[in-house]
Amino acid sequence: MDPRDLMSMGEVTSRSGFAASAIRYYESEGLIEAHRSSTGQRRFERNVLRRLGFIRAASNVGLSIEEIRSELGRLPDNRTPNKADWHRISKHWARRLDEQIAALERLKQGLDSCIGCGCLSLRSCAFSNPGDVVGARGQGAQLLPDTLRRPHPTRRAAPTGPA
Repeated sequence: MDPRDLMSMGEVTSRSGFAASAIRYYESEGLIEAHRSSTGQRRFERNVLRRLGFIRAASNVGLSIEEIRSELGRLPDNRTPNKADWHRISKHWARRLDEQIAALERLKQGLDSCIGCGCLSLRSCAFSNPGDVVGARGQGAQLLPDTLRRPHPTRRAAPTGPA
């Protein structure tokens, strides 16, 4: 590979919007790959920008690092991914997005009716929990749909810089 075809860390951070720490983290997680120059500096092939764009989109959808790794594993190793490759793996997101949209709609409807009803009654409000009876179901916000109670994937991820 011609070294002139490789990008420095500074070029990748500038073009991708990710912080250098995030890029190093994603490299350590095996999501992207860097080559080393003779002086030990990281050098990236240009296709890393597409992978980083995918990582940002997948994180925003709510995929965990493990799920992102699995999805990126579906891409070809021997060539730059094309539109058909990206389309094939993005189809795996459709179900998750549909679940999240439906859960958020239910939450929105519940909040609208609760706030809008004006009852201010803890005895009849669907969002109240007298005597902590819901606590027996387990930890967390048990009245929220399961999709909205998943651990947030970015809690374990490195900072991503500006969106």
